[in-house]
Amino acid sequence: QVQLVESGGGLVQPGGSLRLSCATSLSIFSINVMGWYRQAPGKERELVARITIGGSTNYPDSVKGRFTISRDNAKNTVYLQMNSLKPEDTAVYYCNAIILLGFKGEYWGQGTQVTVSS
Repeated sequence: QVQLVESGGGLVQPGGSLRLSCATSLSIFSINVMGWYRQAPGKERELVARITIGGSTNYPDSVKGRFTISRDNAKNTVYLQMNSLKPEDTAVYYCNAIILLGFKGEYWGQGTQVTVSS
């Protein structure tokens, strides 16, 4: 079983920054794609950032230039640096992992709340 544990959420004022962390129970080199998704009340879950095993990243236009996904291979951890936060970024943020070999499947963390409010 693959476990993903998020941390780093909280309350921040508009324009502020937060960094989310996602620690994996598996070597990060065993995970083909890692991503961050978010879900606001009454809305569908949406992709926020994604990084492949090769290091390629992609972001939706809503966060491009403000959010950055990165990873620490030695710590088996993926980060989401969020800058210039807006109230509409308020949501529960989930870590996601897609594995194509071995522990094949898609895995989710428990989620961490991010609230952007003055």
